[in-house]
Amino acid sequence: MRFDIITLFEPMFAALTEQGVSSRALQKQLYKLNFWNPRDYTHDRHNTVDDRPYGGGPGMLMLYPPLKAAFENIEQSLEGQPSHVIYLSPQGNPLTQQKVMELAAKPQITLLCGRYEGVDERVIERFVDEEICVGDFVVSGGELPAMMLMDAVIRLLPGALGHHLSAQQDSFSQGLLDCPHYTRPEEIDGMRVPSVLLEGHHKKIDAWREQQQWLRTYARRPDLIEKLAPTSEQRRQLDAWLKLVD
Repeated sequence: MRFDIITLFEPMFAALTEQGVSSRALQKQLYKLNFWNPRDYTHDRHNTVDDRPYGGGPGMLMLYPPLKAAFENIEQSLEGQPSHVIYLSPQGNPLTQQKVMELAAKPQITLLCGRYEGVDERVIERFVDEEICVGDFVVSGGELPAMMLMDAVIRLLPGALGHHLSAQQDSFSQGLLDCPHYTRPEEIDGMRVPSVLLEGHHKKIDAWREQQQWLRTYARRPDLIEKLAPTSEQRRQLDAWLKLVD
């Protein structure tokens, strides 16, 4: 997979390229990463990339011409290969695990990281395939959301994680939250590991984990239960589990 990042602040991405799973995946060449700075495509002595919005108002907008040049250079470097352009924006569609799975199947993704009050709307109209939001809040630029998206996608690339089932068992992968997990020691501060996890009976463990996924999702994110559209049998089973914990 190839990522092309349009950003004014490339050094921020060291958090992704020099640490953890995403760093190891880069070292294993599971993905390629290119940076494109709009300032490199300016023609004035101040390398201006922003200006005041028409109609007034606070803040500045990123200019169309430097961004257009960045996109054109990316397109040229792809040599006819398909590109998928994402603008990280609070106005975009929510980033979900399902969307991450869709993106992980693409050979190339271009991420546009806005700054200031955003970008000239004509940039979005001309170059952007979709806008994505990582949450109902605003941050100072698109770099942090871009890294969140990239990390989520990179985890799904074959060979990125130590165990091939790790990504499959993450929260949201099956539409539910993950179950609780425990490690050594068996007892600490008066709290014990559930006995079912110590018995070595894998079918019982799988059944317990499934039960915990449904109960945790019902308690913390009931909206996900509705999105999952459970069958009548799944609803009956959930009701039975809820009675056990009352």
